[in-house]
Amino acid sequence: MTAAFRSILTPSAIVRLVLGWGAFAALLFAGPLLAPSVPAPLLVTALIIIVGVILVCAFGVVHEAEHLARRLGDPYGSLVLTLSIVLIEVVLIAAVLLGPGEHATIARDSVMAVSMIILNAVIGLCLLVAGLRHGSLAHNRTGVSTYLSLIIVLAALAFALPALIGTNGSYEAWQEIPIIVLTIGIYAFFLFRQMGAQAADFHEVDPRLTTPAAVTRRSASTVEETPPKQSIVEIISTHRSEIIVRLALLIATVTPIVLLSHDMASLLDDGLGRLGAPVALSGVVIAIIVFLPETITSVRAAWQGEIQRVSNLCHGAQVSTVGLTIPTVLLIGLLTDQPIVLAESPANLLLLAVTLLLSVTAFAAKRVTAIHGAAHLVIFAIFAITLFS
Repeated sequence: MTAAFRSILTPSAIVRLVLGWGAFAALLFAGPLLAPSVPAPLLVTALIIIVGVILVCAFGVVHEAEHLARRLGDPYGSLVLTLSIVLIEVVLIAAVLLGPGEHATIARDSVMAVSMIILNAVIGLCLLVAGLRHGSLAHNRTGVSTYLSLIIVLAALAFALPALIGTNGSYEAWQEIPIIVLTIGIYAFFLFRQMGAQAADFHEVDPRLTTPAAVTRRSASTVEETPPKQSIVEIISTHRSEIIVRLALLIATVTPIVLLSHDMASLLDDGLGRLGAPVALSGVVIAIIVFLPETITSVRAAWQGEIQRVSNLCHGAQVSTVGLTIPTVLLIGLLTDQPIVLAESPANLLLLAVTLLLSVTAFAAKRVTAIHGAAHLVIFAIFAITLFS
């Protein structure tokens, strides 16, 4: 037990924890010094230090996530990382809504930015990397279809329907309750099936990864060998201590990333304001940083040709983001009598619709290629253009 604990809580892991939480504490104390009138060199220095600390912590999160993924197997391993990041993000959005000031559009802006980043930037980059290195790759079409089905439904409920049946982009109070119940219900049912009867729908199916020779090569290239086929209950029972410690370390390392990202939002707003950049760009940058660990993990999976794991991470994160954020903010709006504006602009709705259509088209094929990735990256570039329009 002690030896295993030491092998997990290494000096590197301790340094990352100290850096992450130390930077967050320093930012709290230095808040008054980083007022809007702060000189530009000090502002830039602070941002560089924060981003540097976030990068160090992000690699720690990726390290723990990969160990958990190998131990638990997919989809459970990917789900741990996804839910860790998304739950913290949801809590922080809720904290902003419960704080002072008007934040009617924060959920819409945050989830939309995350959607464009995950579905276009991250998936596009992963498909491009995997396609250029491995050629076309086979994915589990049933699993990906499950993800996309939920993404389409949840995106329609979140961004499109409020503009058609609501008032000023918000659902009426009597409409919010069934939307909350339906969203939570379908998300809970999805998790129940994904972790139970349909778990096999989210496993790798590419022959280059599933043949005995391929499994042997992959095991030899990792720190820990791929665990034998066991049920998730047996795995947790056998390796309970290791899983608990790694999960706690992952959460303790990912939390300062999200906290630092949100605390640096005011600094970034100030800096972008001085440059004359659009305010919406700040939200996109923050969303990119918050999901940096997941992005790194996804790209590394793509590099190894694990295209189904890319889907589990990216599409799973999108489902969780919308499935958890929207009912949470609507419930807070009901309890605090705040308006929650969800309806998106026509330009963003068009881009979201094109993104979903492209996703369905790309993953409906037996294999995905680098061209599919390039197409997703083009959509993200167009989204970036709209921020400046």
